[in-house]
Amino acid sequence: MAANPGPILKEKRWNKELEQGLWKKWDEEKLYKTPERPVDGKYFTIDTPPPYPSGRPWHIGAAGHYSKIDMIARTARFMGNSVFFPIGMDRNGLPVETYTEKLHNISLHDVGREKFVELCSKSLDDLEREMIGIMKSMGVSGDFENYYRTDTPEYRARTQATFIELWNQGLVYVDTRPTNYDTKLRTTVADAEIEYREVDSRLVHVRWAIKEGGEIVIATTRPELLCSCQVVMVNPKDERYKDIVGKHAVIPLYGREVEIIEHPYASMEFGTGIVMMCSYGDYNDVRVFRELQLPEIIAITEEGKMTKAAGEYAGMAVADARDKIIEDLKKAGVVEKIESIKHRSPYSERGKVPIEIIPMEEFYVKQMDAKDKVWELSKKIKFHPETNRIILKNWIDSITIDWPVSRNRYYGTEIPIWYCKSCGKECLPEPGKYYQPWKENPPFSKCPHCGSSDGFRGEERTFDTWMDSSITPLFISRWGKDDDFFRMAYPTGIRPQGKDIVRTWLYYTLLRCYHLTGEIPWEHAWVDGYCVDEKGEKMSKSKGNVLDPIPILEKHGSDAFRFWAASESSLGSDFRASEEKVENAGKFITKLWNVCRFISSFGKPVEKRPGLEVLDEWILSELERTRKKALDGYREFNFFVPANAVRDFVWNIFAPHYLEMAKVRAYGDNDADHDGSGRKAAIYTLNRCLGTVMRLLAPITPFITDYVYRELYGKSVHLEGFPEETKETAPAFSTEELVQLNSRIWKAKKDAGLSLKAEVKSLTIPESLRMLEKDIKLTHSVIKLQYGKKFSISL
Repeated sequence: MAANPGPILKEKRWNKELEQGLWKKWDEEKLYKTPERPVDGKYFTIDTPPPYPSGRPWHIGAAGHYSKIDMIARTARFMGNSVFFPIGMDRNGLPVETYTEKLHNISLHDVGREKFVELCSKSLDDLEREMIGIMKSMGVSGDFENYYRTDTPEYRARTQATFIELWNQGLVYVDTRPTNYDTKLRTTVADAEIEYREVDSRLVHVRWAIKEGGEIVIATTRPELLCSCQVVMVNPKDERYKDIVGKHAVIPLYGREVEIIEHPYASMEFGTGIVMMCSYGDYNDVRVFRELQLPEIIAITEEGKMTKAAGEYAGMAVADARDKIIEDLKKAGVVEKIESIKHRSPYSERGKVPIEIIPMEEFYVKQMDAKDKVWELSKKIKFHPETNRIILKNWIDSITIDWPVSRNRYYGTEIPIWYCKSCGKECLPEPGKYYQPWKENPPFSKCPHCGSSDGFRGEERTFDTWMDSSITPLFISRWGKDDDFFRMAYPTGIRPQGKDIVRTWLYYTLLRCYHLTGEIPWEHAWVDGYCVDEKGEKMSKSKGNVLDPIPILEKHGSDAFRFWAASESSLGSDFRASEEKVENAGKFITKLWNVCRFISSFGKPVEKRPGLEVLDEWILSELERTRKKALDGYREFNFFVPANAVRDFVWNIFAPHYLEMAKVRAYGDNDADHDGSGRKAAIYTLNRCLGTVMRLLAPITPFITDYVYRELYGKSVHLEGFPEETKETAPAFSTEELVQLNSRIWKAKKDAGLSLKAEVKSLTIPESLRMLEKDIKLTHSVIKLQYGKKFSISL
């Protein structure tokens, strides 16, 4: 036996504490610093999603998602790209305001705007620091020295510059029209910020008198809107009501008369088939009101209270007014019946309250004319996975109005407009500076429209937060600021995100970049699935199934966490989370360490390829097959594929079969191997496999792979690329044959209560494995080996 100095890797188990030291080393070495000039003049820019630090930063799914985004960056570097991986923080909008209100136990409506804005700007700092800490602990290799915030003057100035450009192009207009409104947060809500819920509702069947004689029954879930009814409709094909068309229905409780008309909007299947058309229950009402040119009656205020039009119910909250009106309809004896139904209702994603349709004056960005062009432009983008492209298509097809972008909020990017006090027209400044019209004088003294110097009134509203978020690829590539860098960084390489914000962040970015550059914002769109609990249910605080990633990372380490995130599900599919799953992923890290440590016991590897034996050629052919499969996954940024391909190779083939069979040669225990050639071949092959596995796993588990590579091979694995293709000759036997043979022999010894090293008196194996005769005899201590079609063993 050759002298064995002991393993180079001294730790008996992978120590997660080593991860922090490695991060510091990477930082000192500037390992992930963005190159000043990219290879071939083009950066692979990652349009990284800036997370929202509102409340405890992340649950386990968000942290897992970000670890996979880092895998994209590391993969791109391994493929030879110059990677620009900026990190941002999204600090605008409603979540920041809501968190600030809770933190300080205040309401933005009860505190001066300037004071509230000041509180918002500072409230997220601690949470942001914690979030940055989580990213670094997970090994995220982004540019942390220059991370950006969406609430800085620089970022907001860029948002305002894009708006000014759109205004000058005629792509922005002001209009008063019915719009989605959140009565809790008192702000307009875009269609993309609405979620639909199946809620319990009461379908009230109400008898209406007909002025000309008789009565009808109308079923409604919104009796509080009776006061705003302007017409009653029946379907032209509905033979039941032909005789009442042209007559007049009398509104219960109010006594006002409205005409009964025919219109295809009336559904013959819903309720009684007769519809009261009010302003406004939903956007179908809006459409019909416009079509018929009906005068609107506003029934609900911006505070969610009934207006004077509701008569004695004025000032009541909508839900209270509904209850009182139903009670009064019962007292009047006009309620025929009340059904309990499930009703699909729009809710504000942010405010979690039912959406009301209220006429508001808002700024609109044109999107209806651009829908088809945006869709055609999107076809130039490669989606990962391709199936998620349909989410974008379905959303674009569903758009029916232009995008309302103004909000009655405080903490957001201000709309950069002043109004002339003389002519009332909008006056916009030159782009470049950050403007706050609600507190600043304009950068001009005369109205550009009428020449008046009588003064200006500053716009007080802010932008929809997606106006800020949708310019991330423009901001990071320095659009409008550094033309040279912009050419190198735009279009960006990839947009990684979750599928829940395809209709918002992805779509709005496409729209804005189309308007401003006419180009796609990214070459690839990477769309991840949802993180769910171990039962497959969506995580939420109300269910109590949200997992905090911090204690899990502290207990199990980042590589185990990252390997769970990569190996749990294929890209685009929902992935399940639990501490047990991370713990199980950690078992592979332990297995990998044990393999690395064992191989390190044979000293530095043989660099020049020696003559190999059949067993060595077999495992190298399996290694090449694994390499190809892993790289197929990496090319699609689908880390499920390489994670599971490498784990299968290490756990099911390399460690239990090749390593067990080759270690006799590696130790030098082969008496027939007088020249040491067999030992050299085994040590070479062991290290060849180990080095390749380290490089294939490095984007997924960056800590253990770098530590091992530095200790054994003297340099960082992250300065390597993916292993190149090699021409390996696959032996004539199949892997399945060899695996099955070893497993049957070990099982026979175990069943007999013997050590796996116990002698085998005689063994009959397939003729196809004759070429492995020496290895099989040495591995299993076989005295007599013979060949036949039927397996047999004598212990």
